[in-house]
Amino acid sequence: MSVDYKSTVFLPRTAFPMKAGLPKREPEILDRWEKLDLYHRQRDAAHGREKFILHDGPPYANGHLHIGHALNKILKDVISRSQQMLGKDANYVPGWDCHGLPIEWKIEEKYRAKGKNKDEVPIARFRRECREFASKWIDVQREEFKRLGVIGDWDRPYSTMSHDAEAQIVRELGKFLMNGGLYKGSKPVLWSVVERTALADAEVEYHDYRSTTIFVRFPVKTTGVSALDGASVLIWTTTPWTIPGNRAVAYGDDVDYAVVHVTELGEPALARVGERLVVAESLISQVAAAGGFTGHEVVARLKGRELAGTICRHPLHAQGYDFDVPMLAADFVDVETGSGFVHIAPGHGADDWELGVKNGVPVPDTVGPDGAFFDSVPLFAGCWVLTEDGKTGNANGAVVEALREAGALLATCPLVHSYPHSWRSKAPLIFRNTPQWFISMETNQLRAAALTAIDNTRFVPASGQKRLRGMIETRPDWCVSRQRAWGVPITVFVNKSTGEPLRDESVFQRVVDAVEAEGADAWFTSPPERFLAPDYDPADFDQVTDIIEVWFDSGSTHAFVLETRDDLQWPASLYLEGSDQHRGWFHSSLLESCGTRGRAPYDAVLTHGFVMAEDGQKMSKSLGNIVSPQDVMKAHGADILRLWVVGSDYSEDLRIGPEILKQHADIYRRLRNTLRFLLGNLNGFDSRERVSNDQMPELERWVLHRVWELDRHLRGACDRLEFHALFAELHNFCAVDLSAFYFDVRKDSLYCDEMMSPRRRAVRTVLDILFDHLTAWLAPFICFTAEEAWLFRHPGDDESVHLRLFPNVPDDWRDDALADNWERLRDVRRVVTGALERKRADKTIGSSLQAAPIAYVDERWTGVLSAISLADLADVCITSAIDVQPLDATGAADLFSLSEVPGVAVQFTTATGEKCERCWKVLDDVGDSPTHPGVCRRCADAVDRHLAAAE
Repeated sequence: MSVDYKSTVFLPRTAFPMKAGLPKREPEILDRWEKLDLYHRQRDAAHGREKFILHDGPPYANGHLHIGHALNKILKDVISRSQQMLGKDANYVPGWDCHGLPIEWKIEEKYRAKGKNKDEVPIARFRRECREFASKWIDVQREEFKRLGVIGDWDRPYSTMSHDAEAQIVRELGKFLMNGGLYKGSKPVLWSVVERTALADAEVEYHDYRSTTIFVRFPVKTTGVSALDGASVLIWTTTPWTIPGNRAVAYGDDVDYAVVHVTELGEPALARVGERLVVAESLISQVAAAGGFTGHEVVARLKGRELAGTICRHPLHAQGYDFDVPMLAADFVDVETGSGFVHIAPGHGADDWELGVKNGVPVPDTVGPDGAFFDSVPLFAGCWVLTEDGKTGNANGAVVEALREAGALLATCPLVHSYPHSWRSKAPLIFRNTPQWFISMETNQLRAAALTAIDNTRFVPASGQKRLRGMIETRPDWCVSRQRAWGVPITVFVNKSTGEPLRDESVFQRVVDAVEAEGADAWFTSPPERFLAPDYDPADFDQVTDIIEVWFDSGSTHAFVLETRDDLQWPASLYLEGSDQHRGWFHSSLLESCGTRGRAPYDAVLTHGFVMAEDGQKMSKSLGNIVSPQDVMKAHGADILRLWVVGSDYSEDLRIGPEILKQHADIYRRLRNTLRFLLGNLNGFDSRERVSNDQMPELERWVLHRVWELDRHLRGACDRLEFHALFAELHNFCAVDLSAFYFDVRKDSLYCDEMMSPRRRAVRTVLDILFDHLTAWLAPFICFTAEEAWLFRHPGDDESVHLRLFPNVPDDWRDDALADNWERLRDVRRVVTGALERKRADKTIGSSLQAAPIAYVDERWTGVLSAISLADLADVCITSAIDVQPLDATGAADLFSLSEVPGVAVQFTTATGEKCERCWKVLDDVGDSPTHPGVCRRCADAVDRHLAAAE
């Protein structure tokens, strides 16, 4: 009887494609999730469970997503999905930040192109256009986030511009108003001349900038140190335009100063022979080089503290600057460069302001919001520090020339250095004294409360705690006002007589009610009497028209999201953003919550790095190295982006580019092929095939042990919120433990054993376990592919892998002793495989089944090898036969060994017998069956059973 042996081999069978086609397949899966209403199905399934709430830090609604957005949202999704599958209720509510300068700037640009100033546009109209702009981009970004596979309440997201959100932001500010924490003050802030507003620290970036540096003489007027009589204290600054605002000179108590007598000049020189200059002793040579004097002598030395009480004259004292300039001790004075003295302009620097206030020094207003000196400034009225388009004005030149004419200038030279710029307009900024609204860090002990909250918060990585703590310890009062149109207004009335803000709960509640009903526009469009009457006369009050800075907006999201939705909870389990948010959202949320609730709005904070090009450079259009998530998804699919996120150490800066994406596409292919192998070899699997653990061969029990290990690793990674090591372990498990070892070994049993043989049933039982676990473990990471694979075995309309929990792995799957034995057996296999590869390379054999090697081992290996039959060892090594002999008994040549596996050497020999036409092993029992002479005894029995079952 002629038999087609191929038809009797149980080859894998599945329609699960080897080529993923993710760009086409993923949108189809998204449509299925929409029809399934997966988000609400998850919520229903999780009802009553312990909550895990990752509160979304709102992205800004003003453009398409970039790769940083993709990193951030995918990481949030991975964490939320994994917590959901751990058995928690992980409800993710996305949100958007909608107010502030970037959107206002876009609308202003539109009017500027028409030759209009935004101030000519009615504010209600201008704000409406800002709102429409933000709404448009929310819709665009929502679809782009969903395309990444991010699951959340997309039908009910939050936005900072919704009426309820704006009303709650007003309420939150009102709490600071009522408890005295909010006050109006005058303080230097970083000011954008181009945008006509103060900027928060998080809105500032630093670029190289060319400044003019000057050394300036401040003549000593009165002093208790005789050596200073007739001398000049020398200051150095990179901002000549701040000299009109000078009101003091700072020194360091412990700095060593010298009085230098100039004796000889070089060419050119602004120094004068015979003059005496006071400078830091360590900087004399630098000052001499700058001032052009080639000869000098030190006539006196003194410590900085000896300068206490010394009074100088302003260098322009005879031209409208006729006031005393006191010398003050300061801890920020250094001797790295300059002269060792710092000129103090309290209206143009944070350190300057604090030192001036501490010592009762007046804070002058010299520069207006347009970047020009006020008319009241002697000599320089109308001069521009910066022009309205951000270019350097004429103020520096005018000041330098005035100092030169007054004989006060010792030297001037250019300097390129790091300087603050607006992140939006890219224009340089200035410090200028402005009336602003502040939240005090000391009133109500806000700083102390925030520091305590930091100590009680978990940080991932832990270094984030120190970074945020350092910022809170040293930060000044929080400037919360901005001179803009698009935002939540500072809903405060100021008494014209006293200058004090009105603190009246009933008035404030009327404002809140109006904002809740009509939005924040109500503050700008309603007459004051709507809120003040009948209790107060509107004529007695000024209505504040500043808006609240956007960091207060986003810092209040916990109040109008976490506290108002029944399906969430306060505080959040986790806040997650980029590392720049230590000075942004983490920071403002901490202060807002500590100031109103006494603790942080989060239990834990996770920070990730920034995304760089694959060569480590910053991405930029000019370099052509920008990677957009949209392009990646079109070419590769979202699952490749998701693999890149979890496969990277996101506690540091990440890199991405064509080669890195190709690497992750290769990794994805190996994971997909693992799933495909499982699906193909589970074809027709029936639960009646399952066998219990105690009936399984050792190799299958070793796989179960590895599953137990991975389950522990998975749960630990979810707790630590660190996935890259888990991802590496999962990939290694699929590519090495399974594909390169277990699957390779067990293909023979799967394909050629009798269908219901105990060994084949054990293998298929393990494959079924692997499929259930791997699809669950991979679901948070490659959410589309895990779903696709799951549906190939469970195609029901209500089915989804994302409705499952991570399987519970029994502790009795753990077998450390067995695992140790199999690690050693795999070491022996490595030596055997190495010996066979050498013979395959020289064409001695084409297949490992043509070999019957001899493994020579010393006493270190006899125990582990005596516990396995030679037939099973041959299966493990994928040879037709194998023998084991003592290492000291061999005299054979041409032994193969590996230095990392000492005590094992392998001699190659060819297998004896005939090649089985069905399993391709070379065995002596081929031909023993009279009915099937071309196959081995095992295959003959399997064929007979197959034919009998077919009848």
